[in-house]
Amino acid sequence: MLIDVNAYLGHWPFRKLRHNTASALLRLMDKKGIDQAWVSSASAVLYKNPQAANEDLGAETRKHRDRLVPFAVLNPTYADWEYDLDQCATEFDCKGIRLYPDYHNYKLTDSSCHELVAAATERKLLVSIPLRATDARQRHWLISIEDMRAADIVPLIRRFPDARFVLLNGLGYTGCDLGKPGVDLPANYWIEISRLSAVLQAEMRMLLDNVGKSRLVFGTGMPFKYPDPSLVKLEVLEATKSEIEAIRWKNAHALLPA
Repeated sequence: MLIDVNAYLGHWPFRKLRHNTASALLRLMDKKGIDQAWVSSASAVLYKNPQAANEDLGAETRKHRDRLVPFAVLNPTYADWEYDLDQCATEFDCKGIRLYPDYHNYKLTDSSCHELVAAATERKLLVSIPLRATDARQRHWLISIEDMRAADIVPLIRRFPDARFVLLNGLGYTGCDLGKPGVDLPANYWIEISRLSAVLQAEMRMLLDNVGKSRLVFGTGMPFKYPDPSLVKLEVLEATKSEIEAIRWKNAHALLPA
């Protein structure tokens, strides 16, 4: 089994995406042997009102909930986000939220962000945080947003020990408390592998050794990226069968409510 925790549907205004509809993404998943993908709306990242894109996501995934698990993109500075969260959880059956603080003009330390994380946690929703949306080399000249640093997420993880955070599109974890051994942090966060190195700097192996096999999850970033590099990482990673299976699907499967 293989679960991808980092995938998208919808459009990106500065670049044409392929495989960005439910049917097209499912065909790609079948081709690459991916059984399930956690998807949010790429469109929502740059919508002033992301809920309009969440509505599209809910409709697009409705007939494929066994394979496409919807995650809502919410902006805690936008009016009536509480109603949007309720609709996403109850009507669209979203299993988590995704936060884009830099794109939506707030900080992870803001009270509005904390209110959203607290509300999502109360509903037992996962909180996923992409450290980047697109590679800086591919960004349009109208977008000048820097990648989030892994260390920037540490205070939020400490503040909400009962929340469950899934960190996407990131690297550099071993250089901060998130990836160091013996650090007094809640075991409430999971790290997706799409930007981690399996050989050269070997950050995947270091994370397995430092924080354990239960903390890494498979992801690709498709359709922004092709899934093949993440698949190859599992092939070349120096790891036991048990560690590989944990990354491939067991850790992600355990995060979703029955």
